[in-house]
Amino acid sequence: MQWVYVEDIAGYDGQDVEIRGWVYHKRSSGKIRFLLVRDGTGTIQSTVFSAEKDHPLFVKFDALTQESSVIIRGRVRKEERAPGGFELGLADIEILQIAKDYPITPKEHSTPFLMEHRHLWLRSEKQHAVLRVRAEIIKAIRDFFDGRGFRVMDTPILTPSACEGTTTLFETEYFDQKAYLSQSGQLYNEATAMAFGKVYCFGPTFRAEKSKTRRHLIEFWMVEPEVAFATLNDTIELGQDLVLFILDRVLTKRKRELETLERDTAPLEKICKPFPRLTYDEALPLLKEKGSSIEWGGDFGAPEETIISGIYDSPVCVTHFPTAIKAFYMQPAPERPDVVLGVDFLASEGYGEIIGGAKRIHDPDLLERRLREHGLPREAYEWYLDLRKYGSVPHSGFGMGLERTVSWICKLTHIRETIPFPRLLYRIYP
Repeated sequence: MQWVYVEDIAGYDGQDVEIRGWVYHKRSSGKIRFLLVRDGTGTIQSTVFSAEKDHPLFVKFDALTQESSVIIRGRVRKEERAPGGFELGLADIEILQIAKDYPITPKEHSTPFLMEHRHLWLRSEKQHAVLRVRAEIIKAIRDFFDGRGFRVMDTPILTPSACEGTTTLFETEYFDQKAYLSQSGQLYNEATAMAFGKVYCFGPTFRAEKSKTRRHLIEFWMVEPEVAFATLNDTIELGQDLVLFILDRVLTKRKRELETLERDTAPLEKICKPFPRLTYDEALPLLKEKGSSIEWGGDFGAPEETIISGIYDSPVCVTHFPTAIKAFYMQPAPERPDVVLGVDFLASEGYGEIIGGAKRIHDPDLLERRLREHGLPREAYEWYLDLRKYGSVPHSGFGMGLERTVSWICKLTHIRETIPFPRLLYRIYP
């Protein structure tokens, strides 16, 4: 008898198969028993009918508990009322292990309790749906860049220098020197872009931010493209195309998961190019109209991002932030050096920043000055300065936060549900 996965069951109508998985739910109705088994790819209903109260399959059925591991065997048949439109006529139940006192039950549990049992919470229907959407977004991102001729470059996780400022670095020992967990692969991507033209990296990044907002994780994943000779406008176009590619893929392939999450997809379906654009200067009056007390020179926090992204029906691109609040490597605007040629993409429906990008400084003298202004040690950036000495060209790129993108598309209230094992300010278990 062939072992098959639930997601492939439609191809086995009328055949005898075996499913290997875990008990999701069971119920009895007179002479019939219904057993729902999940195998990670889906859930299938199996049934057994008998007038005998002590039928051998009934005895096994009665012993089963939630999340007990089983192998079930039987014949596949169409059943419109069953989940997925097919069910299994049970011929055999092989019990691998009886799960006793499974802690997560259909009753309401507190968030701390669920986070303490995250290793088990992942099995629930909604968490399962979120992480399937996440996996689809990851595949869409890779397909997008691979399909446009980008080369994937794996950048270091252990680094000798900072990318986004020294106050959010995780420090560790690297034999007889200090090293830091990567905040971004961008600086290394700038080097690979000078070798390959257009590249991207996709991996975990770390920020030691003492923040407890619904948008922050200590460890998160970013995709970061970098393109030689690209302008800020090129970067905005690339970011728009990536967002639309991801939306199309998820709306097409993960409809069932979005339905499970009760996500109203109408707002996402309406999003199209071009995204609205406004400068930092243009954004300030809008913020003040909505009650913000921000003054020129202040950075956008979660409240400001929420206000701006709640005004528009699609992601909005905010450009030309003050130079003083942005990273050392961002190119000041030639006609106005107090602002940079940078952009933040703020997701709609109040979700805030999902992409941050900029044109990079390509003038060696200006980059040296910016390093000094930020108090960064030149010796740690000698290799980075080399990129401006040997064939320097204008170049641009951005970083997209995977978890923030998942949170927006799934319309989650907190980012902690977008990654299998979230690392939060006061949580590193399990």
